[in-house]
Amino acid sequence: MTTSNPFDLSGRIAVVTGGGRGLGRAMAEAMARAGARVYINGRDPAVLVSAAAPLASAGLTILPLPFDVGDTAAGLAALAEVAEREGRLDILVNNVGQRLRAPIEEIGAAEFGTMMDVNVSGPYMLSRAAAEHMKRGGYGRIILLSSTAARRARAGDAAYIAAKGAIEALTRAFAWEWGSSGITTNAIAPGPFATETNEEMARSPAVLAVLKANSPAGRWGEPHEIGGACVFLASPAASYVNGAILNVDGGISA
Repeated sequence: MTTSNPFDLSGRIAVVTGGGRGLGRAMAEAMARAGARVYINGRDPAVLVSAAAPLASAGLTILPLPFDVGDTAAGLAALAEVAEREGRLDILVNNVGQRLRAPIEEIGAAEFGTMMDVNVSGPYMLSRAAAEHMKRGGYGRIILLSSTAARRARAGDAAYIAAKGAIEALTRAFAWEWGSSGITTNAIAPGPFATETNEEMARSPAVLAVLKANSPAGRWGEPHEIGGACVFLASPAASYVNGAILNVDGGISA
């Protein structure tokens, strides 16, 4: 798969969890435009088919892969199915995440456990399984989704902050575990993006005022603006980038 373009993903097989909308869909589209065959995951098959249809009409290879990341057995079976069907698995983007904005007094053991299961345990198990498939192919790119919240704490967000901090720690741990096997593990830390999840906040003049005061960009990010970072980390161009956290946040972390 040698090419003169180090960002070319032709022939690569990718899986993006939470790929039916928002940042997941944007990253899936960007990798497909770079030549990859991309499987998008989600719990609702209808949502995945709807997301894939216009991209497929544009000549991109986007395929639905429905399963719940909270169901470990289903996730491992889905990755194995992709690897068997395609003969390889090269790229895994762990994009699925859940947020619980609440005072710490309202986050009990069950709520905290759910946040860790979805945001940390799911990516851990999927990455662990994906790495075994990648070792056989001699090429692997594992990308985890962190957040600027991992390093810029605020009140009322403790479980999410803890989960994303754990994701960044896992990124470094995975880099050491699998770096010698031709697998790199990196994380993208998005800032405020105007996705479906943030639609209400994105329309708020008060929130925009805060962004203008705290971000050099002074605006919300558009989902497509995360695509280049994902393609870079998934590509041969990032072959010596391992264990890194790439901020895509309009400069907020600066």
